[in-house]
Amino acid sequence: MTEPFLPPPYPYDRLEEVKGLAAHHDGGLVDLSIGTPGDPPAASVIEALARSGAERGYPPSIGTLAYRNAAAGWMARRLGVEVDPAGVAACVGSKELVAGLPQWLRLRRPDLDTVLYPAISYPTYAMGATLAGCRAVPYRTLADITPADAARALCLWVNSPANPTGELIDLADAADWGRQINVPVLSDECYIEFTWEGPPRTILEHGTDGVLAVHSLSKRSNLAGVRAGFYAGDADLVRYLSELRKHAGLMVPGPVQAAAVAAWADDGHVDDQRRRYWGRLEQLAAALGSIGIEAPLPAGAFYLWAPAPDGDAWALARHLADRGGVLVSPGEFYGPDGAAFIRLAAVQSDEQIARVAERLGRFR
Repeated sequence: MTEPFLPPPYPYDRLEEVKGLAAHHDGGLVDLSIGTPGDPPAASVIEALARSGAERGYPPSIGTLAYRNAAAGWMARRLGVEVDPAGVAACVGSKELVAGLPQWLRLRRPDLDTVLYPAISYPTYAMGATLAGCRAVPYRTLADITPADAARALCLWVNSPANPTGELIDLADAADWGRQINVPVLSDECYIEFTWEGPPRTILEHGTDGVLAVHSLSKRSNLAGVRAGFYAGDADLVRYLSELRKHAGLMVPGPVQAAAVAAWADDGHVDDQRRRYWGRLEQLAAALGSIGIEAPLPAGAFYLWAPAPDGDAWALARHLADRGGVLVSPGEFYGPDGAAFIRLAAVQSDEQIARVAERLGRFR
């Protein structure tokens, strides 16, 4: 008899006992465990959200033409790629797309059952495979993928800049790998505006055949709560997903679409946010370094990925909560290969980051 599926504990729920260790600090806990933006969105975006007049009607699942034009315009302006708005479609934030893509792709290719994803990565890549009844197979490098797994592959995920490591991936190599064996390559690029080493890179620079780029306003514009993103790339795959998603009732709410148009069109607030994040990353890295924890600055994204000195990430997380009143994520949340690391998200205010640095400085 087949056992019923029981969802595993949500990773961040496991931090409850660590939170209590920080309770004795004046000013309370500083939560750097989750990449939830703490800074306010641009005022123009909130104005567009409030005054759209789009509350009554059902919005198009694919996104309004204004929404898709704004996304295409942003890609041309910031990423240097020209994409026809007809090849762009809305998603309800990027997480639902990441979690849902394997089951939708498997409807089209029921003979394939394997989702390939980075060994250290955002947990939803693996969970999306599980929810689709697929094999979730991690890889460290593309060269590590066995011919047997490649032959069964439904898709391959890449994430650049990467969560949690900040690594920048060779997206041209990934696109070539997928095209050679006819496996769709899905590129999660939600941190692309926070690329620190060189210009932002998208997989779409290397052509659209066989690839899909996924983008979101959650990180770029501090809009995680409104759930707005898009996907673009292979024309046949975009058409297939767009038609399927209509039947599932997946649509970005009309007022949110209006706000997204304003957000994609405005680069100034992103440049301001880039300065904030980089300053916080530098301050956090220095604070950790002062107590003997090496935390290299990332090539992209707004996380520090730091090795635990003795390899025990949970012990380090408890120590930082007790001594610094700061909550961090043990690296095992991002796969077994990350078990000896911690991740810190530079998302709290400058005042909160300074509070962490001051607390840790007492214990040098």
